[in-house]
Amino acid sequence: MKSAFESHFHTRAEVVVKSPGRINLIGEHTDYNDGFVFPAAIDLGLTIEVGHGMVETEAYAADLDERCLISFGGGGQGPMPSWAKYVRGMIIELGPSRIPATWIAFGGNIPVGAGLSSSAALCVGLGLALNALHGLGLDREEIARIAQRTEHEHAGVNCGLMDQYASLFGRKDHFLKLDCRDLSFEYVPAHFEGHSLVLCDSRVKHTLAESAYNRRREECAEGLAILQRQFPGVQSLRDADLQMLKTSGWEMPPEVALRCKFVIEENDRVRAVAAALPKGDLPLVGACLYAGHKGLQQDYAVTCPETDFLVETTRHWDFVLGSRQMGGGFGGCTLNLVRQAAVPRFEIHLREAYGRQFGITPLFYPVQISDGGQIIHP
Repeated sequence: MKSAFESHFHTRAEVVVKSPGRINLIGEHTDYNDGFVFPAAIDLGLTIEVGHGMVETEAYAADLDERCLISFGGGGQGPMPSWAKYVRGMIIELGPSRIPATWIAFGGNIPVGAGLSSSAALCVGLGLALNALHGLGLDREEIARIAQRTEHEHAGVNCGLMDQYASLFGRKDHFLKLDCRDLSFEYVPAHFEGHSLVLCDSRVKHTLAESAYNRRREECAEGLAILQRQFPGVQSLRDADLQMLKTSGWEMPPEVALRCKFVIEENDRVRAVAAALPKGDLPLVGACLYAGHKGLQQDYAVTCPETDFLVETTRHWDFVLGSRQMGGGFGGCTLNLVRQAAVPRFEIHLREAYGRQFGITPLFYPVQISDGGQIIHP
C-alpha cells in the first residue's frame, strides 16, 4: 500500500489506517430489530492511506488498479466504479466543505462479496483516516453512524450498526455482545481451545441479496406493528417471545410470522452462545450455529442452494461442531467451527464435494479475532 500510494500520487501518505472486516458468530438480521449480535473484528481487512491533494479529491483502489475523481459540484458526479460510491458517500456525509482536496488509496486482503463487510471496513476506515487528516474531532461512535448513513443513502442498503461497530470497537481474542437498541456492548472472551473458525467462501452472490434484505426489514416492521396491537409494551421484536407470536401470529401473513419467529429465536441463540463461549462449551456453540442456519433457510428464506449444501455436508463430519451461512444472505461465506487438527481435511473434503456438486472451487479463510480499526501512521 505504501508503494501504491507513492507510485500513484508521487508522495507519501500522511495518515495510514488499518480497518478490519468482521465475522458474526451468531445473530443475523437481529441488528435492525434492536436485538443482540455477536460479531468480532478479524485479521482480514483494508489498509487505507490518505493525504492532502492538490486540486481535486481522487481515490485509487490499488487491488483493482482503478482510479476515480470525486466531485461534488453542480455538474454532478460522472460514471464511477462501484466502490467509489462509498468513498464519495462518506465525504458527503462528513461534509464536503470540511474535506478539502484529498488523495486516497486503499487495498487489502478482505474478499469482496463474501459477507465479511468489506464496505463497512472501507467506510469506517476512511472515516478514521479523514477524521485524523482534517482534524474533524469525531469519536468512533460518530464515525460508525456516518458510515451507516453512507450505506443507507449512497448504497441503498438499510443496514444496522453491527458491521461498523465490530470494525471500530473490535478487541483481539474477544467477541462483542452488542445490544443494538442502545449500542452498549460487552467483550466476551473467545475460548476456542483446540478448534478454529474457518470461513468457506461459496464464491456466489445471488442478485436477490440487497432487495431481499430490504424486504425482510419491511416484513419485520409489519410483524412488529401487528404484535403491538395486543402487546403495546413491545418496542421491537427483541421484546417479543414465542408465546406472544403464537397469540398474534394468526393475524400475520405466513411469511411475516416466520420472519418474526426467526428473529426471536436468533436473539435467544445469541444469549446462549455468549454464555457458553467463556465456559468453553463449544458443542452448544456449534449446535446454535446449525440451528441458526436452519432458521435462515426455513424461516427467513435468505440462504441459497450453494450455502445450504456447504452447511449440510459438514453435518456428517465429527470434526465439525457447527456451520452456518454468515451475512445478509443468498451466498457469501459459511462460518465453520472445526477441530484445529482437522482443518486441512475439512478443506480438502469440502472442496471436493462442492466442486462435484456445483463445479465451483470454494475458497477458505481461517480467521483470527483481531483488534478494531487503528491509525498505524503517524
